[in-house]
Amino acid sequence: MKHTLTYTIENEITVLDFLKRHGYSHSVITHLKRTPYSILGNGKWLYVNDRLMPGDTLTIHLIEEESSANILPVPMDLDIVYEDDYLLIINKKSGVVVHPAVGNYNHTLVNGLLYHFNTLSKKNTIRPGIVHRLDKDTSGLMVVAKDDKTHELLADMIKHKKVERKYVALVWGVIKHEKGTINAPIGRDFSNRQKYTVTDVNSKESVTHFKVLKRFKDASLVECILETGRTHQIRVHFTYINHPIVNDPLYGNRKIINDFGQMLHSKSIKFVHPITKEKLYYEVDVPEEFKAILKEFEE
Repeated sequence: MKHTLTYTIENEITVLDFLKRHGYSHSVITHLKRTPYSILGNGKWLYVNDRLMPGDTLTIHLIEEESSANILPVPMDLDIVYEDDYLLIINKKSGVVVHPAVGNYNHTLVNGLLYHFNTLSKKNTIRPGIVHRLDKDTSGLMVVAKDDKTHELLADMIKHKKVERKYVALVWGVIKHEKGTINAPIGRDFSNRQKYTVTDVNSKESVTHFKVLKRFKDASLVECILETGRTHQIRVHFTYINHPIVNDPLYGNRKIINDFGQMLHSKSIKFVHPITKEKLYYEVDVPEEFKAILKEFEE
């Protein structure tokens, strides 16, 4: 159900402070932050850190989140590479959205998880089990928690850089040096709120380490290690150094080769199990479609 609320601003204030003072919960604010065009100032899309001035009109389009009880279990083939009583490690297919959102409540990874598993963490009612996300068109490994305690511990491990995740990406252009580190803060792109960009405004520290695995005539295959985990981090960072990811529909500046998604794959994950203390390391190869595109670059 959608609600529209309109306010007239009396004093200069940020959107975030206004929402807090008017009783909006943390979960609702998070939902608004992630939903395009849910916060409008004088008819223009705003972010929560934007400032409001006296006389401005603030409009909130609030769509009530579904709860996990209302999310339909949907049959789905899941590639589970590890499972125990506490967590799963899943190899997600490219093209699969991780969790329900406006316009897509029934064809996500969460729908498939609910079909196969009776117990998933409920730290977030609309994203049961989801500790961290992968973009729709990014394939590869991700962790799912079966209970709230495991979820909390895994989230804390990720926050404190105790989970090592390696990605492989095909980027446009030939990178001449063997290794590199991209240390550039990432924040919302104010010209296109669906995108992120390197900026000093309302941004967060973002660090990506990479090494070149193979060079082609006009592209490079790279391995990336995330020191931080910002939204679209690898995609934004490689666009920033003028080597956007091949087939990236949002940040790419070259024609998409085929219908396969961006050439970005979560290759491996390594961490100490938060409950059993077992050392876990798993690695999965890139999808066949990824390999097929690599062959095109070799020709």
